Amino acid sequence: MPLLSVLIWLPILGGIAVLLAGNQRADMARWLALAVSLATLAFSVTLFTGFDRATSAMQFNELRPWIEMFDINYRLGVDGFSVPLILLTTFFGVLVVIAGWEVIQKKVHQYMAAFLIMEGLMVGVFCALDAMLFYVFFEAMLIPMFLVIGMWGGPRRVYATIKFFLYTFLGSVFMLIGLIYLYIQSNTWEILAWHDFPLDLATQKWLFLGFLAAFAVKIPMWPVHTWLPDAHVEAPTGGSVILAAIMLKIGGYGFLRFSLPIAPDASAALDWLVIALSLIAVVYIGFVALAQQDMKKLIAYSSISHMGFVTLGLFIAFAIFRNTGDTSGAALGVEGAMVQMISHGFISGALFLCVGVLYDRVHSREIKDYGGVVNTMPWFAFFAVLFLLANSGMPGTSGFVGEFMVILASFQASFWFAFCAGLTLILGAAYSLWLVKRVIFGDIANRNVKELTDINAREALVLSILAVAVLLIGLWPQPLVDLMQASVADLLEHIVKPKVA
Repeated sequence: MPLLSVLIWLPILGGIAVLLAGNQRADMARWLALAVSLATLAFSVTLFTGFDRATSAMQFNELRPWIEMFDINYRLGVDGFSVPLILLTTFFGVLVVIAGWEVIQKKVHQYMAAFLIMEGLMVGVFCALDAMLFYVFFEAMLIPMFLVIGMWGGPRRVYATIKFFLYTFLGSVFMLIGLIYLYIQSNTWEILAWHDFPLDLATQKWLFLGFLAAFAVKIPMWPVHTWLPDAHVEAPTGGSVILAAIMLKIGGYGFLRFSLPIAPDASAALDWLVIALSLIAVVYIGFVALAQQDMKKLIAYSSISHMGFVTLGLFIAFAIFRNTGDTSGAALGVEGAMVQMISHGFISGALFLCVGVLYDRVHSREIKDYGGVVNTMPWFAFFAVLFLLANSGMPGTSGFVGEFMVILASFQASFWFAFCAGLTLILGAAYSLWLVKRVIFGDIANRNVKELTDINAREALVLSILAVAVLLIGLWPQPLVDLMQASVADLLEHIVKPKVA
C-alpha cells in the first residue's frame, strides 16, 4: 500500500483492532495502541526523509476513483505544508498513548481506539487533494474527539461536547456550500485545479467568507473562540493535548490550502479583517488569560492568543507586498506562521500534560490550590518552568522563533501591526511567570502539595521528549524552514498573481 494510505489507514485499522480487544484485555489494548502509533510515527519519518525539499510539487501522490458518479476521487499528496503537520500528528499520537497509560482505567480500549482513529483522520486532512475527501476527513475527526470529551471528560462534559460539535460543524457547513459551488463551476473536486480556476472578485469574497467561517472556528479566532476553553477544561488530558497540538492547526492549514490560493483577490481585499481579528486575539485574549484562576483555562486562552500569530503571519503577506512589491517579507510572514503552528503544538501539548500531572495527584486545576510545588516535585518544576518560559517567547526556545519571524515581517506591513503583536511578549511573560510564581514557587499552600510525589519514569519520558523538541526548534529552526520554503514560494506566486483583471 502506498505510504500516505498507510499513514491514514494504519492507525484507523489499528484503532478498530484495539476496540475489538475489549475492555477485559486493557493491557493488550495499551500495548497494541502503542505498537500501532510507533509504527505510524516510523512511516511518517520515512515520509520526511524521502521528501524532496527542492520542489513545490505534490509528492507521494495517490489517485483512485471513489464516487465516480460525482467525479469524487481518492486523491492524496503532500507538500512542504503537509509534511511537518503530519509529523507533528504522528509524534503526538505516540505521546498521548504513553501519557494515558496508567491514568485511564475506564474503557481503556475505547479511549485508545478513539485516539488512533482520530490520528488517521487528521493525517487524512493533511494529505487530501480532493475537496470532498478533505471534507469527509475534516468532519469525521470531530466524532472521536466528541466521544473522548463526552466519555472521559469533567462534570460539564455534555455541555462542552455539544458546544464543541455545534461550533465546528456549523462553521464547516458554509465551507461545504463553497466547495459544491466550485465543483459546479469547474467540474472537478481537485483542490490544486481550483488554485488556477478563474473567479470574479464578488464570487471570491463569498467563497473566502465561507472558508473563513470554517477555519476561523477551528483555529479558533476571536470572536468564535468561546468553545475552546470549555472543551479544554472538560476534556481529559489526552483530549486537550490533541485539541491544542493538532486540531487547531487544521484551521491554519485550511487557509493555506483553500483561502489564500483559491481566493487570492478576496484575501487581499479582506486582509484587514483577518489582521484585525488576529491582533484582537493576540492582545485582548492575552489579558483574558491573565485573569484566569483555572490552569487549563489559562493555557487555553494562551493558545488562542498565540494562534493569532498564525493568521497574522499569513495575511500580512498582502500588506507587505502592497508596500514593498517584494515577496521576501511576505515569505517571512508565512514561514513564521508555519513555524508558530509547529512550535505551539509542542508547547501547548506539553503544558496540558503538565497540568494533567498535577490534576492526577491533587484532582484540582485551581491555581489557589497549589503553591510551592518545587519543594516536593523538583523535576516536574524544571519541565513546567521550561515550557512556561517557552510559552512566553524566551529566546532559545521554539516559542520565540515563529513569533519573532511574524513580528519582524509585520514591521514591513505597519509599525502598529508589529507593536500590537509585540505586546504578546509582555502579556505572555506576565501570565506565564505569574502562573510559575503562584503554582511552582513560594511556600507550600496546602496539605495536598506536601504529599505530592515527583514525576515517574513514564511522565519524565514524555516531558523530556517534548523539552528536546522545544529546544531543538528554538536553537536550530532551519531544517523546518527548509522543508517548507519551496511550498511558500509557490503559494506566494499564486496570491500575488490576481485572478481578476
